[in-house]
Amino acid sequence: MNSPSQKLLFISMSNYAGGAENILRMAAGVTNNPLIFLKRLFNSRLLIPKEQSVQYLTEGPMFIGFLILVKALFPYRKGYTIISTHPYLNSYLGLLKRIGYIKSNLIVRECTSVFTRYTGVKKISYQIAYKLGYPAVNLIVCQTAIMRNQLLKQNKFIPNNKAVIKENPIDLNQILKKAEESLPEDLANEDFVCTAGRLIPEKGFSILIHAFANIADQHKNLKLLILGEGRERAHLHHLINEMGLDGRVILKGHIDNPIPYFKKAKLCVVSSIMEGFPNVLLEMMAVNDAVISTLCAGGIEDIPSIIKVEVNNTQALTQALESLIVDREVNKVVDRMKYLESRTPKTFINSILNNLNS
Repeated sequence: MNSPSQKLLFISMSNYAGGAENILRMAAGVTNNPLIFLKRLFNSRLLIPKEQSVQYLTEGPMFIGFLILVKALFPYRKGYTIISTHPYLNSYLGLLKRIGYIKSNLIVRECTSVFTRYTGVKKISYQIAYKLGYPAVNLIVCQTAIMRNQLLKQNKFIPNNKAVIKENPIDLNQILKKAEESLPEDLANEDFVCTAGRLIPEKGFSILIHAFANIADQHKNLKLLILGEGRERAHLHHLINEMGLDGRVILKGHIDNPIPYFKKAKLCVVSSIMEGFPNVLLEMMAVNDAVISTLCAGGIEDIPSIIKVEVNNTQALTQALESLIVDREVNKVVDRMKYLESRTPKTFINSILNNLNS
């Protein structure tokens, strides 16, 4: 097995508190290797340990970060393995490798299925990016078999053996440590359902609000907390008002540490319509034995000890909420924890490096 002390460099678009960014942060941390963010954000950002080696290239527009990256890469051009996430960044690095500037190995991670998620000009821009940069990539890491199949179908030039499937990791010890932080006093005695993610249509929060409305009269003391920020805030706020759920459905905004909310919740929900893989689901499972998830990504159907429902199905989600609230049958904790313990960051990165050199 490869040593996690191998010379690695991790690169991400920004320090946004998203699943893809956090996976690179975990991998960089467990291997004690540097992490570069093209753009530094001050809102909705990752919590990064002070001892972790991090470099930010700009606080301005993202394209400036891309320009500065060329210079920042100079010490890592040879003798390293560079690992990045996000198709545009992956393609940019691949192009630098194609022209000979980068001679190090390049591993890229697919953060979503862009060819099914986007249409029109956006999709065309991704198709161009893949053709420009991905031919030089040494290894492509996909989160699920569905994602891999879609990638290969849309990019016939990619050899099958260059794309591998690696399940997303979770730092269980860190999650359990974060869970010990206290909640705000106003939530100490509240019963609530909890969900989290960017406020975008793909997260299915409007469907969850409709499902919650269907059970709200039967459970008058129950609230729905939505953690996260995004462009759908105004729309969701209007929907909450329209359905008479003011004070019952609460848009909490970005929360630096959502884990105590997941732990305290009566139940947790992933309501997404489409995902690469919802990393928040693993965080919820780590601290709560009552979790519902839509089948929004490959692999969810095989996860033990959660309730699974169809995407975009308000009735199914309503029934799942009602069954867990009323019955709240404790799931098999042993199965759940065994599943999570198999997905450590160290196992994740070592498995990728083994594939690179096999």
